[in-house]
Amino acid sequence: MAASVCRFGGSVSRAFAKARSPVLLSLRRSQATVSYAQSVLGAPETQLTTLDNGLRIASEETGHATCTVGLWISVGSRYESEKNNGAGFFLEHLAFKGTKKYPQSALEQAVESMGAHLSAYTSREHTAYYMKTLTKDLPKAVEVLSEVVQGSSLSEADIEQQRGVVLRELEEVEGSLSDVCLDLLHATAYQGTPLSQSALGPSENARTLTRQHLVEFINSHYKAPRMVLAAAGGVNHADLVGLAKQHFSGVSFEYPDDAVPVLHPCRFTGSEVRYRDDAMPLAHVAIAVEGPGAASPDIVPLMVANAMIGSYDITFGGGKNLSSNLARRAADLGLCNSYQAFQTTYSDTGLMGIYFVTEKLKIEDMMHWAQNEWMNLCTTMTESDVTRGKNALKASLVGQLDGTTPICDDIGRQILNHGRRIPLAEWDAKIDAVTPKDVRDVCSKYIYDKCPAVSAVGPIEQLPDYNRMRSAMYWLRF
Repeated sequence: MAASVCRFGGSVSRAFAKARSPVLLSLRRSQATVSYAQSVLGAPETQLTTLDNGLRIASEETGHATCTVGLWISVGSRYESEKNNGAGFFLEHLAFKGTKKYPQSALEQAVESMGAHLSAYTSREHTAYYMKTLTKDLPKAVEVLSEVVQGSSLSEADIEQQRGVVLRELEEVEGSLSDVCLDLLHATAYQGTPLSQSALGPSENARTLTRQHLVEFINSHYKAPRMVLAAAGGVNHADLVGLAKQHFSGVSFEYPDDAVPVLHPCRFTGSEVRYRDDAMPLAHVAIAVEGPGAASPDIVPLMVANAMIGSYDITFGGGKNLSSNLARRAADLGLCNSYQAFQTTYSDTGLMGIYFVTEKLKIEDMMHWAQNEWMNLCTTMTESDVTRGKNALKASLVGQLDGTTPICDDIGRQILNHGRRIPLAEWDAKIDAVTPKDVRDVCSKYIYDKCPAVSAVGPIEQLPDYNRMRSAMYWLRF
């Protein structure tokens, strides 16, 4: 989920995002006559340099006349406590309200004069501040980003002004039932742990967070070894390194009292949360099991499995010719308005699930066929099914990175998650190596006879009892 405010020409905006899968691929823009294999071999290399203070600089040069540059920081709501949950999101609002060098009007004028777009987002494990601009304006863009991250004024007047803005945005987010449903899924799946917390934080905290809370949050987490200056487009890596030395060499790598924050493991709990409101026109339901962390070798087979389940929307054409078994059933039987298989990956855990929107009388049937598809993944997968899934996965991963901004985002998050940008050819080889047995074995490991987490919002009277849903996570054999 992401939201931003933008205007034609230059703009300053914020974007807030739920955690997304860090496993993304990039494909250099090319003419249609270039084959997929040629694109894999010709994909630009991501160059990586580390400064003395631990800050990493990573870039991919594509020769575009534009570029995207940003700072990705290993911090999010998972690093927050119940008391300060929402601090990162609050800081995101304050980031563009002026710095010690640039008052708000001067900051906006600097961005507008370049015709650039300055934005930010906060998730459960990552925070990013980035700018899309012309290549010739890269030095100015890096300077502005440095000021935004290191020199935010955090005046009491701005904090009070933004407090009301944050509260209004939280109210707006509550109207997005997909976001509400997936936040509730995290709340029940990771109950009692920091991953249960929303990236935006509760409204109670938005009312009580003080300047001291925000300053302590910055001092505790905005450290050079947890930062990546990433860029994509018309970017010369050596020039970017020089700009990083000029503007980011002073970022601290030391923690107050040597209190280095450590991420504690987040326990997954098979459980459910229901919010019934019969006045709502449609039910929003999510079911998920615990998946692996970002560095697990099981990631790729599960990605193939998710691609095989795919997605469906009532507006899709195709009907009986849709490639996904579940999509065909959804179309033939009218099971739902839409569904989406998802895989949300964190550093040491994740959620693999299916989210669907349907009428109240179709909930039970849709849940039955969704779980039935999971059981098929664990038991009856065929070579042709896997081949289709691998092709769909390659297409979707490549399609997600159309332009310098998504490529830059991919670079920043992969460096934080893996310590390097995994080349397209390497991902391609990993996908090709997946066999039907790999899919069955990995799905059996994470899905078969596991306790799921379930969240549901709306007219959900027909949602099966949790014990029934749990019993559908295995098949009795005679």
